[in-house]
Amino acid sequence: MKFIQIKPVFLILSLILLISCKHNTDKQENQEPQQKKELQKEQLLKKKPEEIKVPEGMVWVSGVRFTMGAKETDELAKPAEKPAHPVAVDGFFIDKTEVTNAEFREFVDATGYVTVAERPIDWEEMKKQVPAGTPKPHDSLLQPGSLIFRKELEKVANLDNYTQWWEWKIGANWRHPEGPGSSIKGKDNFPVVHISYEDAVAYCDWANRRLPTEAEWEAAAKGKMHGGIYTWEGNADKIVDNANTWQGEFPVENNPEDGFKYVAPVRSFPPNDLGIYDMSGNVWELTKDWFNIDFYKKALAMGELVNPQGAGKPFNPENPYQPEKVMKGGSFLCHKSYCASYRISARMGMTLDSGSDHVGFRTVATPEMLKK
Repeated sequence: MKFIQIKPVFLILSLILLISCKHNTDKQENQEPQQKKELQKEQLLKKKPEEIKVPEGMVWVSGVRFTMGAKETDELAKPAEKPAHPVAVDGFFIDKTEVTNAEFREFVDATGYVTVAERPIDWEEMKKQVPAGTPKPHDSLLQPGSLIFRKELEKVANLDNYTQWWEWKIGANWRHPEGPGSSIKGKDNFPVVHISYEDAVAYCDWANRRLPTEAEWEAAAKGKMHGGIYTWEGNADKIVDNANTWQGEFPVENNPEDGFKYVAPVRSFPPNDLGIYDMSGNVWELTKDWFNIDFYKKALAMGELVNPQGAGKPFNPENPYQPEKVMKGGSFLCHKSYCASYRISARMGMTLDSGSDHVGFRTVATPEMLKK
């Protein structure tokens, strides 16, 4: 079964008006980016430059050549993860954990930034993204909010209709992750959620960081094990000890064998062998690459790609009018019966204005960025 990242406009209108929303991608780039190839081995940046200190809360990921994408032995791999293809990335720094509530609050306090989920909804802008003639929903429904998982579900008809377990919650945002009345008090060390791509980029700009490319994210997740399917040594039998995922029958019964029913504080599970936490499960993590299901085929034909930046434009036939970015790592909602996205190669698309209670991010920095 597949996981679909839902656009807020789509959920509002699909639940209220039973229609789908569309967003034109003509303004996106139309060409694949030039990928640097045939870099000599001695040119790949492997060791951390001595004059640069490791930033607080980050670790160094050595430059590495590896095979990106699904392994042939991975029976749970989806078509978008194939074919595997050779890549190389220069060394970089990455956050040990997902960006936390405390860290995001520091950014907001310093800048006054208002997240997408907290902003008023403009019907004049929204109606450009839906079929002509769509009636305007009542003003009481066009209120700021975000997507939350419906925890009270007792049964679903099937796993094909994802609107059964998603709810557009007015008042849900990073400060109030379950809607009005909820709070992040006492949850400074939880990953910040209800963050859109725009919000994550704004944080990165403030912190002199950026989002990882998908290749960088995989390099960091693999650590020193470049042939593995998971961030830990071994197989899926060890998932309960190594990642915050769903146990039980998705999406109606979650038996928290791993100690957490929903989102967990960062560092609740062992890190990978580079000291990086929660790259499997807990919350999905945004990357800077466009989600394009055809790009891996093109990448394989191009030979080894060095520091690949992903596709030049988004493409997802199941969501053709909504530009999406790649997100990685899966979340506390992942289960083998549905998406199994706690695997390193797993990748899904997320629309630019989406946010939910199981999506966050972490940042990277390069030596060049830190020299500025």
